[in-house]
Amino acid sequence: MEKQKGILLESGTNEFEIIEFSVGNVFYGINVAKVREIINMVPITKMPCVHPYIDGIFTLRGKVMPLLNLARCLNIETKNDNSKVIVAEMNNYFIGLRVDDVSRIHRISWSQMEPAPSISDSERVVGVVKMENRLIILLDFEKILSEVNPEIGKKLSTVPVSSEELIDARKGKTILVAEDSHMLRELLLKTLNVAGYKTIFAENGQIAWEKIKKLTTNDKPLTEQIQMLITDIEMPQMDGHHLIKKIKEDKDLQELPVIIFSSLINEEMRRKGAALGAFAQVTKPEIEQLIDIIDKKMF
Repeated sequence: MEKQKGILLESGTNEFEIIEFSVGNVFYGINVAKVREIINMVPITKMPCVHPYIDGIFTLRGKVMPLLNLARCLNIETKNDNSKVIVAEMNNYFIGLRVDDVSRIHRISWSQMEPAPSISDSERVVGVVKMENRLIILLDFEKILSEVNPEIGKKLSTVPVSSEELIDARKGKTILVAEDSHMLRELLLKTLNVAGYKTIFAENGQIAWEKIKKLTTNDKPLTEQIQMLITDIEMPQMDGHHLIKKIKEDKDLQELPVIIFSSLINEEMRRKGAALGAFAQVTKPEIEQLIDIIDKKMF
């Protein structure tokens, strides 16, 4: 069963589409932009010495990819033998997500999504969407992916070799980072700081917008206080595209350079980001490429 095509959203509307699925008795959601198709369970080839969340590997349309068992990952007991597989692409990496059932597509506003409460294992949750009769949990698939593929974490914490002169020059520049994933935010901030850059962070687009507006009340021009914004796309309350739209529509803010740093960068998303005014878009976790682009813009 291939997934139905969602409605193509206009850029910067602060809306997105999720595919609702279930594991056990819990409802979850994944951004349509990450999903390539939905299929019935396929034959799996077991692999030695793999991460315990991985059932094995399978082939689909010429691509070999791992199958991640979400029930095992989330420590949920389930006896459903009629599993579905959500074929997802994140960070230029294809993976199958084994789930119990897939129900429908919802179009919602990021403002409907609440940040995850600080409880056990909440770092795996991006946020919670309140529906009429249930809650839908949006998982941090980038964090889950980094657990089964440590190469992602390595790429996020790898600082390119730089001269002392360049590192000193970076110390005079401040970057605002808007990223809701605690793990990715901490890695990104640490790596930028090690490279020499000063940083300010915001947990989502709404908080980033409020911080930017507060900075405009100071006597100094905004671009003398922060020299760049790096933003994710998927964030509760306000997404990165809507944040860029608000910045570029404000004559006092539109000169602020913006880089999109997201796992959602594909051809369609790249067109949307460029149309909104982002001067660069980098796929997570390519931190070396990100720092190279920052340097070229700053200096």
